[in-house]
Amino acid sequence: MASTFTDLGLELMATGENAGTWGTKTNANLSLVEQLTGGYLSLAVAGSGTTALTIAEGALTGTAQHRVIELTGALTGSRILTVPLLTENFYFIKNSTTNAETLQIKAVSGSGATVTWATDNKGWKLIYVDGVATNTGVYEANIGEANEVTLTGTQTLTNKTLTSPKIGTAILDTNGNELINLTATGSAVNEITVANAGTGVTGPVISATGETNVGINIDPKGTGVLRSGTAAVKIAGKETIWIPASAMYATETNGAEANQVETTALRPDMKVMDFADTADDHAQFSVAFPKSWNEGTVTYQCFWTPSTTNTGNCIFGLQGVSVGDNDTIDVAFGTAVNITDAGIGTVEDQQVSAESSAVTIAGSPAVDQQTYFQIFRDANAGGDTYTGVARLLGIKIFFTTDAANDA
Repeated sequence: MASTFTDLGLELMATGENAGTWGTKTNANLSLVEQLTGGYLSLAVAGSGTTALTIAEGALTGTAQHRVIELTGALTGSRILTVPLLTENFYFIKNSTTNAETLQIKAVSGSGATVTWATDNKGWKLIYVDGVATNTGVYEANIGEANEVTLTGTQTLTNKTLTSPKIGTAILDTNGNELINLTATGSAVNEITVANAGTGVTGPVISATGETNVGINIDPKGTGVLRSGTAAVKIAGKETIWIPASAMYATETNGAEANQVETTALRPDMKVMDFADTADDHAQFSVAFPKSWNEGTVTYQCFWTPSTTNTGNCIFGLQGVSVGDNDTIDVAFGTAVNITDAGIGTVEDQQVSAESSAVTIAGSPAVDQQTYFQIFRDANAGGDTYTGVARLLGIKIFFTTDAANDA
């Protein structure tokens, strides 16, 4: 009886055969066993198409007769490697090819399972070949780059606990798009702490932690606003107060004239303070600013209407002083800040001036004080050239808050 060979190429010698060469053949078998259990092969698979992994009977030249196989070369298209039917074995195979092409291991015929490296997967896989006669299956044995965390690989972690992980510049979504960008501050001591919550209405908590008093800054971009659902969230910052002329009163000395002007019957009447062009007329009003005011400077705009078609410049001025509990009200106003606005040229047209520069309020403003304002027309200034009564409809005061509410 002649010798036969296993599916992996080992020679099975018949009884009484190979006299005089038995030792040589046995040594060849042992060398092949060593190669099958621990041999390494670097196999070039450049290009595309199908390449067969081979079994050489009784020899060491078969490409499927190594435990470790490293695939190399520049792929130009999808590459398929086939293993012979009846080959039952396992392999450590590394995809060291270049270019973004897929690489697949399958049986030479049949429709058994296959293993594929994706275009961006350049790493190791443990491959098991089941050796079924007509439908050999090739399986990935649950290790390798697809299932293990590597320094350069892309993996999905499920049910893993990360203790104090360090994240670079961004957290990406499942599509690889930026979800959260991160920046680093040298020697940072303050941070955000996120806490979940049980049942009830308390809800999860995002809090600032670190030093004793730490704020949280949320900055929308451009004209964007901070929202809760579809509603904008009110935040501390620049606010306005509208002071109509009807809330003003003429000063005892050099007072402006309170007036009501009819446009056309049963159309809007105008409640105004009239400021003449021949003298510096004055009017006053007072405001108790909310506690959230930062007690800083304010700015203002004048809303007025001309009594003539003259287009000369009209100059308004505003000054203020704050008075607290047990303070005298007999105190001088702060420095006035002027606004210049040219007549629009049409009687009874609405005019809105530009916003003024900062008005510093005298009297060291503080919480729970009343602030007195004096508005006047600087008619005697050389720059006031508007010839006619300037009818002030009201002013808008801009101030800044630095607290969330007035509690």
